[in-house]
Amino acid sequence: MTGETRKTEFKSAEGETLAAALDLPERPHAFALFAHCFSCTKDIKAAREIARALRAEGFAVMRFDFTGLGASEGEFANTNFSSNVDDLVAAADYLRETYEAPSILIGHSLGGAAAIVAASRIPEVKGVATIGAPAEAGHVAKQISEHRDEIEQKGFATVDLAGRPFTIKKQFLEDLENQDVTTAAEKLKKPLLIMHAPLDKTVGVENAAKIFAAAKHPKSFISLDDADHLLSKPEDARYAASVLAAWAGRYIGAPAGDLEPAPATQGANAAPSFKGGALAQTVPGEPLAVALSVDGHPMTLDAGAEEGGHDLGPNPTRTVEGALAACGIMTIKMYARRKGWDVQSAEIRIRRGESQDSHAPNAYEKELAVSGDLDDEQKARLLEIADKCPVHRLLTQGVTVNSRLVSKF
Repeated sequence: MTGETRKTEFKSAEGETLAAALDLPERPHAFALFAHCFSCTKDIKAAREIARALRAEGFAVMRFDFTGLGASEGEFANTNFSSNVDDLVAAADYLRETYEAPSILIGHSLGGAAAIVAASRIPEVKGVATIGAPAEAGHVAKQISEHRDEIEQKGFATVDLAGRPFTIKKQFLEDLENQDVTTAAEKLKKPLLIMHAPLDKTVGVENAAKIFAAAKHPKSFISLDDADHLLSKPEDARYAASVLAAWAGRYIGAPAGDLEPAPATQGANAAPSFKGGALAQTVPGEPLAVALSVDGHPMTLDAGAEEGGHDLGPNPTRTVEGALAACGIMTIKMYARRKGWDVQSAEIRIRRGESQDSHAPNAYEKELAVSGDLDDEQKARLLEIADKCPVHRLLTQGVTVNSRLVSKF
């Protein structure tokens, strides 16, 4: 979908002029508001990529510079988390008056925390999405911890953030301490999408777990695989945008088509995914969670809280059940297509047999429901075919696993 990027501006609650960019498709399905990360600007690569990719899906996205940053007026030293939230609300007011109120709030890092808090003040918002957001606004104080004593004594300090000097005042730290992001998530009462990279070294993935645990349903967690905190690789930002478009479409009724696939990277910049099998890696800061790549497709596996995990993804043994069910459906569809049978829909439910060890089940119950112009004999045949799928055969016939140690991959 074609469109344009318009430069615009609006007034903050304090009367400062804030600079913004509006990525506007020809016929927008809905409007979204994007809040950038701490000390970043609206023009950070991730913000541009996500906004333009969402524009291609028919979403108008406004991204803006918080007070004192980028091209916006004001002094950064006089801002804090609360003023960022106020800026978000002012941006929503501008959209409401000029175009249409935002249906979706998107926040990156500290901007994600601000989006969660601001949502209650923007009645038209139907969903909130966060990317690498901290569970506590005070998390940002860790980045300036070595200057805390100076700030406490002098009332301010000059801090280097991402290679640029910023003046941080004592009021900034005091304001952070008075914020409660998880409580805001608990009271959100709107669909919440949490996207986080398991290997994020700036804001650990345990923050996503805390926000997810606090929020009420409907809530979703999406692993960003090996992306860094800033989504500096364009393909990571476009993947986040494609997930956002599909998710948002469910809650605002907007169609979500397919984004063009991200171009493959080559050489030293290639993503460390694993083709031709599965690669599992530990997740820093997580007790049990695993970053998994299956033929290059990322996902996160984890254990539930009762087993010491954070429930960031399905338990590994449950994925075996999922593979059995999915493989059966695919095999049925391929068989029906070859036979020319009218299979309109098919569902397979897998349960563990009674009294089975949750970690070592040795029996499963499989149920098939199939609809279409099929007689009883055809339906019975499809059940037989489901039992011939590769995963079913692997589980029932057994497989040999040859294990060995290697120095590295």
